[in-house]
Amino acid sequence: MSESTDSQYLVVSNREPYRHDWEGDDITVDRPNGGLTSGLDGAMRRLGGTWIAWGDGDADREVVDDENRVQVPPDADEDQYTLERVWLSEEEQENYYLGFSNRVLWPICHAALTKVESERRHWEAYREVNRRFADTVAERVDEESVVWLQDYHFGLAPSMIRERTEHDPAIAHFWHIPWPGPDTFRACPHGEEILRGLLGNDLLGFHVDRYCENFLRCVDELIPMATVDLDAGVVHQPDGRLTVRSFPLGVEADRIQEQSTGAASHARFREFADEHGIDADGMLALGVDRLDYTKGIPERLQALERLFEEQPDLRESFTYVQIGSESRSEIPAYEAVQAEVAEAVERINDRFGTDDWRPVVYETGYVSNETLYALYRAADAALVSPIRDGMNLVAQEYVAAQAEDPGALVLSEQAGIHDRVGDDVLSVTPQNTDEFASAIREALAMSDKERERRMTSLRREIQRNDLESWTETMLDEIAVVDASRHGR
Repeated sequence: MSESTDSQYLVVSNREPYRHDWEGDDITVDRPNGGLTSGLDGAMRRLGGTWIAWGDGDADREVVDDENRVQVPPDADEDQYTLERVWLSEEEQENYYLGFSNRVLWPICHAALTKVESERRHWEAYREVNRRFADTVAERVDEESVVWLQDYHFGLAPSMIRERTEHDPAIAHFWHIPWPGPDTFRACPHGEEILRGLLGNDLLGFHVDRYCENFLRCVDELIPMATVDLDAGVVHQPDGRLTVRSFPLGVEADRIQEQSTGAASHARFREFADEHGIDADGMLALGVDRLDYTKGIPERLQALERLFEEQPDLRESFTYVQIGSESRSEIPAYEAVQAEVAEAVERINDRFGTDDWRPVVYETGYVSNETLYALYRAADAALVSPIRDGMNLVAQEYVAAQAEDPGALVLSEQAGIHDRVGDDVLSVTPQNTDEFASAIREALAMSDKERERRMTSLRREIQRNDLESWTETMLDEIAVVDASRHGR
């Protein structure tokens, strides 16, 4: 790999693509297994460059050089790139990540204003960690560099990078969660600083057009020095121009379909069903979520409870499986929703369950991708009901896993993916319990012909706009914006 290639692309993220940990006296490597990290890893292996991320593995320091760098993937003969690790103290992790990122920006962007918890130490740590990453980037860039920042953890970094280098790199940023309208964003502590930080980008991407419009309106109302062209999606500033575009994020559709349709997948589902006392030949609905207050899980369980009340014939013939992974449990709002979900599951099972059947199977332990895709494949319906969500990859993974005898997708109108697939799903407002229960009933009763019609259209959309397409489209747009900046 040449030095120029190695320095051209710099990806910046909170999460690292490869993590090194001790297992006894040996060092093991946790590799990306699906999702965004896997997709970006593939792009970096093709392009070369440097990925800068927080090193959180307990053996990460053991494998880096004097510049905190290591070549990845490990043991690969070719198509490697550089992973550069930034070290954070436990206090910085607490205040930057669990603090400002997830107690301020996350609830603000999901319009959950009552969940906002703002403390000075959180903001100070967020600013300091953004500065640390910006300094690391500034040491690596030159005039040909392309910097690609990921997500809400780095709202200040773009402008900081501009301030710290005499070079003029192309800077792009993808914001993976929603962006709220101005009335909501005004409640964001240090909101103007976040906007000014993001204005350091040349290109800012969101999942869907309405988030782009929300961001542009926030800039128009809160940043007097900026001139916003809403129709063109451009912010003009005294020292530059920001282009704002939507880039709908997809999934690795072909890989998911391949893993979900083989003989091993059917065996995985039978194993899961046997372990959890599920009738493998009965009707099945599935939910897969982080246990987060934005995912609408309590509302979903309330709709299921209403369904069992009104349709007793579903008892012992229909099972709902909720896969829930605990997340950010140190934050009281997350701890509260996790307790609420557990209590709701227990209540429903006590009300309607029998000696041989549980209406709700609740699994919070580790579920492998192979088992998860097998569950997607087997489920007659997927229930995806976020109160608000940037895109939602679970809905897309479910579609990608469907083959013969497809299921039906029940989807919240507040998921970003709904903007693309709304005509072929059963749309719900999660808080409308009666509507939600009716949609589940309709999904289970839908004819084979109608399922096939809807799923064919959904599969076409998900395969056309997959993860690789997202990566390539955004990289192409970065190149266009960069060429325009330099008059090429």
